[in-house]
Amino acid sequence: MKDLQKGDKKLLNAWAFYDWANSVYTLTIASAVFPIFYEALFSERDHYIDVFGMHLKNSALISFITATAFLVVSFISPLLSGIADYVGNKKAFMKFFCYLGALSCMGLYWFDLDNIYVGLLFYFLGLLGYWGSLVFYNSYLPDIAFEEQQDRISAKGYSLGYIGSVILLIINLAMIMKPKLFGITGTDGEAAMKAMRYSFVMVGVWWILFSQYTYYYLPKGRKETGEKLTKSVVFNGFKELKKVWLLLKENIPLKRYLGGFFVSSMAVQTVMLVATYFGAQEIQWSTKEEGTIGLIICILIIQLVAVVGAVLTSRASAKFGNIPTLIVINIIWAVFCALAFFITLPMHFYVMATVAGFVMGGIQALSRSTYSKLLPETEDTASFFSFYDVAEKIGIVIGMCVYGIIDQITGSPRAAIVILGVFFVIAIFLLRRIPKKAL
Repeated sequence: MKDLQKGDKKLLNAWAFYDWANSVYTLTIASAVFPIFYEALFSERDHYIDVFGMHLKNSALISFITATAFLVVSFISPLLSGIADYVGNKKAFMKFFCYLGALSCMGLYWFDLDNIYVGLLFYFLGLLGYWGSLVFYNSYLPDIAFEEQQDRISAKGYSLGYIGSVILLIINLAMIMKPKLFGITGTDGEAAMKAMRYSFVMVGVWWILFSQYTYYYLPKGRKETGEKLTKSVVFNGFKELKKVWLLLKENIPLKRYLGGFFVSSMAVQTVMLVATYFGAQEIQWSTKEEGTIGLIICILIIQLVAVVGAVLTSRASAKFGNIPTLIVINIIWAVFCALAFFITLPMHFYVMATVAGFVMGGIQALSRSTYSKLLPETEDTASFFSFYDVAEKIGIVIGMCVYGIIDQITGSPRAAIVILGVFFVIAIFLLRRIPKKAL
């Protein structure tokens, strides 16, 4: 079909709809069902497994695999951004990573401790596929939308992703709670595990199926130059990162803010990635079934409260300023981590999930908008945001490694959560050093 013009409503909606397609990965695989399934596999093995020549705790193992995936993503993102506009076929790259991620999710159906390496590979490739596709998805925004349209259509994508992922998670929750209603046979425990495996397949099918609407309307890609794909072009993304790094020396407020953001984001992202594993291992659920349902309900609570948190944080920042609001949110996070050391009962976990959702919803949106406000007068905002994204991913690598190492050494993630709380305290100190006149 003929490419639609930039700014066309149909084109904008098709772009935003990819969020509906891919957000099921972050909710079902990264946050809810897979962590519960993974923990259930170890219910009779005392949480340890011999893998890669080591005797590792299961939650430490998944932390290290996650950190490795984000390290690879942080390296390939600048490479991919360096070639995207030169190759002129961003859609093919986006499709490749989309299908890699979706098929890997479906491959998790066969995740088993007897074939742990294959299962971990599917988990790793799922992460790689999701974040790799986002590089190209995000890079389409200036191509398909005018500047005055970008905020609105980006927000619409987020909303669609939230709605779509919650719908599928509720369906999966129903399957896990009442498997016999869906024709899933076996004892209660066996049927629930089968339902979880089916949910991984559903994520992959959902992701591929609904992304087709996006691919139907998205243009092939905009080739901005007649250059061939040379070494200089491939490594252009790294050159842009280096340029931003050198510019930070001249911009003290932005440099100090990025330091605070890096440490804070490291802790926030790690807490959100390991929350379900923590809840499965450390909370005293009365039965296995109560634990499964309770953990998924907690994830839904976080999703719902996050929306409210984002709205209230936006209003607070308008009244009190971005930096003071971020400092208060980091204080709440620090207290949250300190209290998490002591929680043991399901009710405690529900309360903590509510608090986590509230401050999670605010800190991510406000962190990005604050960064945007501190940028110097430049047309090259893409390079600055590429630097921001890489910093965020490197932070996740460090956070997950810290969590995994402490979990492995102590045998409990409680001490690791306290250390993450220390990161929030450091972030508060760094944010307080930003000159008040900066924002």
